Amino acid sequence: MCGIVAYIGPKDASPFLLEGLQRLEYRGYDSAGVAVIAPATKSVPAKLKVCKVKGRVADLAAALPARFKGGAGIGHTRWATHGVPSDANAHPHTDNEGRIAVVHNGIIENADELRAKLAADGALFRSETDTEVLAHLIAAHRADGGELEDAVRAALKLVVGTYGIAVLDAEQTDRIVVARNGSPIVLGIGEKEMFAASDVSALVRYTRQVVHLEDGELATVRADGFRTFTEDARTVTRQPSTVDWEIGSYDTGGYAHYLLKEIHEQPGAVERTLSGRLDERFSTAHLGGLNLDARELREIRRVKILGCGSAYYAGEMGAQLIEELARIPAHSEPASEFRYRNPVIEADTLYVAVSQSGETYDTLAAVQEIKRKGGRVLGVVNTVGSAIARECDGGIYLHAGPEISVASTKAFTSTVVAFALLALHFGRIHDLSPADGRRIVAALKALPEQIRDMLGQEREIEKLAAEYAQSQGMMFIGRVRGYPVAREGAQKLKEISYVHAEAYPASELKHGPLALISPELPTVALVPDDELLDKNLTALGEIKARSGRVLAIAHRPIEARLADHCVVVPKSEPELDPLLLNIPLQLLAYHAAVALDRDVDKPRNLAKSVTVE
Repeated sequence: MCGIVAYIGPKDASPFLLEGLQRLEYRGYDSAGVAVIAPATKSVPAKLKVCKVKGRVADLAAALPARFKGGAGIGHTRWATHGVPSDANAHPHTDNEGRIAVVHNGIIENADELRAKLAADGALFRSETDTEVLAHLIAAHRADGGELEDAVRAALKLVVGTYGIAVLDAEQTDRIVVARNGSPIVLGIGEKEMFAASDVSALVRYTRQVVHLEDGELATVRADGFRTFTEDARTVTRQPSTVDWEIGSYDTGGYAHYLLKEIHEQPGAVERTLSGRLDERFSTAHLGGLNLDARELREIRRVKILGCGSAYYAGEMGAQLIEELARIPAHSEPASEFRYRNPVIEADTLYVAVSQSGETYDTLAAVQEIKRKGGRVLGVVNTVGSAIARECDGGIYLHAGPEISVASTKAFTSTVVAFALLALHFGRIHDLSPADGRRIVAALKALPEQIRDMLGQEREIEKLAAEYAQSQGMMFIGRVRGYPVAREGAQKLKEISYVHAEAYPASELKHGPLALISPELPTVALVPDDELLDKNLTALGEIKARSGRVLAIAHRPIEARLADHCVVVPKSEPELDPLLLNIPLQLLAYHAAVALDRDVDKPRNLAKSVTVE
């Protein structure tokens, strides 16, 4: 949610800022802006130049003046939280004198109170945003001289809320000050130049050496290095780490959209998630990152999984895997609800936080609440060094590779695979037999090729999507293992095609949803070849008896009297079938969105990483 970039060094900052913003546009895309410090001349002091527009980064690039040069600059791409998208509400924001410029991710909760005080002291506000408060606060503390970082520290002590910020001062041209509290900031170390961003994707073309700030930390960034410190001016040491993702991972690679590329990357993503983690000798999984030995794992009596959106639905699939394979009670819950209901934290419960970015604010806050109450938390995340990964006691990295499209596909699939590994590991420590362990290990090894087979049916699914996309809405149904798949399928369709979709357990049809069935509202039915096959076929019969159209996702062809269309999916073991059943739903949503001419990678009102409430 919103993207920040910053550069200081001997080169012109603008090209980096624009390219970095393009790489971060998936985090927010209703407006964009940049600010640079134009260097002093013999007759003119250094001054701040700002250009910002409502619209995409491409609109900003078109609006940028020809002479917009400076060796220090900051940029921002926005996803609205305060104020409608407009030129005035776009970042960067400046003070009255146009000397201080600020870009900000997050929410200042006491902005109204601060705004009233600042306005009474003479500050002139030009926007509806909470961020502009920061520019005026910092300027007020700079009025008596001193260092920029001291003014930023003093201003932040008055702020309640979350922030990742970068600050320029036209009178101190040798530095950029950045700070973090609840919203990520990453420093990039170059050769006699330095970078900063809210996501490493903006940095990987220029450097692989990065430093992640922790909450409550600031950094003064100069061309020749950086210094990190806390709000009370205590110096802290941060060692660089190496980013292992390639720059090519951030390109579309010849696909029409990032989303389609990421759907097709799933076989490789699953292989990376499994790599080095399958133990065929003992029919189990190696998960050294859990930081829990077998004795400690046997003491766990319950598993609680927390995530938001698709991560929550992946958690539902994970909970079922854990219950089936390990016979431990498991449950998935939205992290955004968990943190507000004063949850009871149990010593023998293992909590698992799920987040592709590792920065999802609701999930991070839930982790912090659990830790505060003495609970043990594992993280299942894709981004190494992210806030949730650092906060947790241990966990599983997905290694799915960068995911740029707002709608999660490969990270979702890799998350379910990670839960299968966790369930297998738990199960073999408890009562899962070696024979069942071998069965699951073999099924996991077969997944990448089965996903490739499923992707080979894309042309058929594209034709179906074009037909079903014209519907007024769609119903998704599944039983037990199939229900989380139905929920994720409905989520994908609504978020990228804007076709209304609802998911229900197939067993609940007679308890209300059948009233909606008509030829205008088709149903996507998950029909795995398992112990509930006959009951699922009965549900199809109930829909057809009421003139409903049915698209079945099944392991075998469904006769025409029960389904208008059928997509046949490769069969895995019953516990892992949901993972493969989800692949055609990803393709269905993608091609429906394309047929309706939607902005597939950047759906309206949504952003990739939600770092505010």
